Amino acid sequence: MPFPATVPWSDDLLAYDFGAGHPMAPIRLRLTFDLIEALGLLEAPGVDLVGVQIATDDELTMVHEPEYVAAVRAASAGQPDRVRGLGTTDDPIFAGMHDASARIAGATLTGARAVWQDEPRRAVSLAGGMHHAMPGRAGGFCIYNDVAVAIAWLLGQGCERVLYLDVDAHHGDGVERTFWDDPRVVTISVHQSGQTLFPGTGFAQDVGGPQARGSAINLALPEGTGDVAWLRGIEAVAGPVAAEFAPQVIVSQHGCDTHHRDPLTGMNISVDGQRMAAQLVGQWADQHAAGRWLATGGGGYDIVSTVPRSWAHLLAIAAGAPIPPEALVPEGWLRRVREMTDAELPATMSDGVVAQVHSWVDGFDPADPVDQAIGATRRAAFPWRGLDPLTAE
Repeated sequence: MPFPATVPWSDDLLAYDFGAGHPMAPIRLRLTFDLIEALGLLEAPGVDLVGVQIATDDELTMVHEPEYVAAVRAASAGQPDRVRGLGTTDDPIFAGMHDASARIAGATLTGARAVWQDEPRRAVSLAGGMHHAMPGRAGGFCIYNDVAVAIAWLLGQGCERVLYLDVDAHHGDGVERTFWDDPRVVTISVHQSGQTLFPGTGFAQDVGGPQARGSAINLALPEGTGDVAWLRGIEAVAGPVAAEFAPQVIVSQHGCDTHHRDPLTGMNISVDGQRMAAQLVGQWADQHAAGRWLATGGGGYDIVSTVPRSWAHLLAIAAGAPIPPEALVPEGWLRRVREMTDAELPATMSDGVVAQVHSWVDGFDPADPVDQAIGATRRAAFPWRGLDPLTAE
């Protein structure tokens, strides 16, 4: 069932720029938005392109410590604070850092406001997904945690159940930490194991604080996990919890650094697999959250081939206008990109993979490393939610 889809956007979002050579290059957003435009998605019925405001200090401090916000402002003026992660290799300081970071938070807040209305709708904050930022510290290319700010705003408006699903290759540590002991928010992170990837956290036994056991759910996957196993894990962990929790809003982070071309990670996922993951989230929003779904971008450092296609699919699915995987990438977009780079360009919106979801419950293989990880996660978290780790589906 299609729902109206809000897309917060401003070219000013491209000001989030850590400088030449940094993996979080703003060109990835430029190319994504241009591809979305070339595909005609902005003209799809119900798509509403809206402007973006900089989040206020009151909005940021729903999550972040006031002293940290002050430190980010000082970093904008050239004063690093490495204790708070400002001025590190991952998060170098730059002029205008506060405004650029707060604008991303403002974009995702705009999406949250659109979703939390009497008439359900969806929103996609392409620049959002800064899931590593902690209340008092930057981390992993993230200054302000726009996702956590948006969830905190929803809670402040009376929302009682938010399901956060993070399928970035990296553990969604900042969002988990913010709501670690809050039973109103269930955080599910499906990621490459912290044994082999930053931030080194997010294991099956991490299930939430003493007042919210089972509200943090972590599926740490082996390096090299491919489409079939990855989708199987997402479905096996998030599907039963979405049905049990019955969230009023689903918030999801779709970092596409799980792709096999990504230079910073070790997963083996295709654009087709990422498209299927977005379809799953959309289905769960329809089934359990009255259609209310706020999606964000996140990581993704194969900036020419993967990021634009993956997030174009995300928006298309959220808008109820899915793009066939075999659709050709518009020639006009390819022509513009050829003027900027000699990188290999995709011909279609697919990697040539048929992505399918296979039930874990029906085919658990105790010798398979991914099924072992799924089993560990379900055994650790599901009993706290009244779910049977062996049979819940």
